[in-house]
Amino acid sequence: MHQAVALISRVRRMTPSSSPSELRRTLGVGDAVVIGLGSMVGAGIFAALAPAARAAGSGLLLGLAVAAVVAYCNATSSARLAALYPASGGTYVYGRERLGPFWGYLAGWSFVVGKTASCAAMALTVGAYVWPEQAHAVAVAAVVALTAVNYGGVQKSAWLTRGIVAVVLAVLASVVVVCLGSGASEAGRLDSGASGGLGGVLQAAGLLFFAFAGYARIATLGEEVRDPARTIPRAIPLALGIALGVYACVAVAVLSVLGAEELGQAGAPLADAVRAAGVPGLVPVVRVGAAVAALGSLLALILGVSRTTLAMARDRHLPGALAEVHPRFQVPHRAELAVGAVVAILAATVDVRGAIGFSSFGVLAYYAVANASAWTLGSAPTARVVPAVGLLGCVVLAFALPGVSVAVGAGVLVVGVVAYGVRRWMAAR
Repeated sequence: MHQAVALISRVRRMTPSSSPSELRRTLGVGDAVVIGLGSMVGAGIFAALAPAARAAGSGLLLGLAVAAVVAYCNATSSARLAALYPASGGTYVYGRERLGPFWGYLAGWSFVVGKTASCAAMALTVGAYVWPEQAHAVAVAAVVALTAVNYGGVQKSAWLTRGIVAVVLAVLASVVVVCLGSGASEAGRLDSGASGGLGGVLQAAGLLFFAFAGYARIATLGEEVRDPARTIPRAIPLALGIALGVYACVAVAVLSVLGAEELGQAGAPLADAVRAAGVPGLVPVVRVGAAVAALGSLLALILGVSRTTLAMARDRHLPGALAEVHPRFQVPHRAELAVGAVVAILAATVDVRGAIGFSSFGVLAYYAVANASAWTLGSAPTARVVPAVGLLGCVVLAFALPGVSVAVGAGVLVVGVVAYGVRRWMAAR
């Protein structure tokens, strides 16, 4: 009884009231699903299929299935936790409340660092598709524009994301119809074997996980969702299910035209697929769709990173000034501006389009903490199966990634742990 009262007390403290330092609840189920889709059905599906095919060969679809299972476990764990802790920060909050401050910090650190690199990668993807000769300049302009949209309030971001998702889904549907309806499509290319071996399938799953990770954005916006105990558990699996259906259709369509070997060598897989299907006129449309998709991912990424930054700043793991909420727009404006500035600098100076592996490592570490947190919610074996499978899957996929991604990702986590230890030591002094 005492534990139940304590839990209710913590939830109440994290449930926003009318305080000007807290965020405004404006998002319903539809808005939350759209924001999750805007993150998932983004540039990942336009770019991640080729490296995944190189790793898994004919086992690409198996890799997609493994990634989907791990994503489902992560989504289920996140949904259960978000219903109990409807505050900005996602797994940073869950780890802090269920496992202790260090694990919450580690999750937040993994998310902020990994997703900041992903923001820059998405911005450069926009530049590469819109104006390749001036990719860095276009990337910076995209970051500035979307930071301004987010500054104006989360509802404006949801409206823009809705339009982006509609465009991207229309383009992907066109690719599927054209490829499957062409004479170049052959069912024999959908070999369910695994020419890349078990290691290749797991590496492909780790790379494809990059394209599933967007449902975290729904949880990190927990403080801006209406009736979060009901909305978030409905929105997360719904967004994940739609994304999985889209990815499976696209992967089957592209594989049926190109085959695993040719897909693995493709620079722009979807564009190459429609060209091989005999409809080169659709290539510019696919390019526009890829640019719009990257914009959608960038918009949602900035949104999610700024909210986790807000939560960490509230606990003084980041500068406290970043925790301020704008009195009119009810957004963490300083956190958004700081994230936008860092991403703009990276997009202007560094080519980070190869950051998919590094980002996947950080996000898998983030979800490992989420599953470990969900494990503590119930003692019944049936309640622990999903988080156990999710935790094991996150660890296996993280270390199945390319060696460079594992080394860099582990190094960044170590830096975060050292920074945490130094801060605690200085506080104790």
